[in-house]
Amino acid sequence: MVILFNHIKPRVSFYLFFIFVRIVNFIKSEPMSYNKVLDLLGDQADDLLGHKCETVSKDQIHLPGPDFIDRVYYHSNRNPRVLANLSRLFNHGRLGGTGYLSILPIDQGMEHSGGASFAPNPIYFDPENIIKLAMEGGANGVASTFGVMAATARKYAHKIPYIVKINHNELLTYPNKYDQVLFGSVDEAFNLGAVAVGATIYFGSPESSRQIVEISEAFERAHELGMATILWCYTRNNAFKTKEDDYHTAADLTGQANHIGVTIQADIIKQKLPTTNGGFTALKFGKTHEKMYSELTSDHPIDLTRYQVINNYMGRIGLINSGGASKGETDLKDAVATAVINKRAGGTGLITGRKAFQKPMKDGVEILNAIQDVYLANEIDIA
Repeated sequence: MVILFNHIKPRVSFYLFFIFVRIVNFIKSEPMSYNKVLDLLGDQADDLLGHKCETVSKDQIHLPGPDFIDRVYYHSNRNPRVLANLSRLFNHGRLGGTGYLSILPIDQGMEHSGGASFAPNPIYFDPENIIKLAMEGGANGVASTFGVMAATARKYAHKIPYIVKINHNELLTYPNKYDQVLFGSVDEAFNLGAVAVGATIYFGSPESSRQIVEISEAFERAHELGMATILWCYTRNNAFKTKEDDYHTAADLTGQANHIGVTIQADIIKQKLPTTNGGFTALKFGKTHEKMYSELTSDHPIDLTRYQVINNYMGRIGLINSGGASKGETDLKDAVATAVINKRAGGTGLITGRKAFQKPMKDGVEILNAIQDVYLANEIDIA
């Protein structure tokens, strides 16, 4: 094909080749059909795609869309540089310009140990392959550690939006403890060319008060420098897991974690998909109201996730749900189901790591593209 173009005038050849590449890329990234989504969902299809939310109606929510930055973020106190970097994030990748996000996060080398994370696919010990997966997979951005970003910044920070994760739970202390500690400064993330910083707070943990103060100050500095902020709003307390259920992913507890997260001015909230409810009542702590359970939620996963969305100031701050651990053969189906739940609940997208990087790169790209295809499908609407 290149030889063919060499027989044409140089300028014409360049433009023809450019058009050819664009056509090939379009064909390669053509969204999967709605029927394929139905096939993947299988017996879940009717329940997830046919559900109508009878709790908080979608007309009360600030829904994602191409104009979200102008319609919602613009009216906040975010300065023009923050808005510009949010725009870079929202306008990159296959979902660029839709108002939805598909982010690749690979910080598990710190959170779960490098060996445990990358043994299934050792190429990701090399941080350049992390960036390549995000780019090949059409992600809006890539989130990882200071080390990963520093090792690749000059080559890639101008090619795909960088999100530097500034704190981690290191796993080598024995016996294990669960505490998020800062691994670098916001200014260092800025110098690496990041459009945003990410951080985790373990709400409910003994260390949460310190973490709230640390990350509040870090987010204030990030906004001063013009970077956006993403908060991993995780709950963590041994008492949250009982013989009956694991309330770390209860809608009421995670919803309140989100509500604290938006209060410290996170621009995007990352949260685990809710799997249950009634954490406050089962554990007999906190403040509740009966309508939290009777009117604002139900036991349907879309309604449980909508409760997370409404705690994000009714969607003024985007909710991205995490993709969860890799389970092997069901990863593609599970990823599509999670994307459908998030989208139909009024969420802003998915942040998926292990399902993508703990397998061959082409399969990881397929997972990321399948998630994106849910948000590109007009047939999948807001419940």
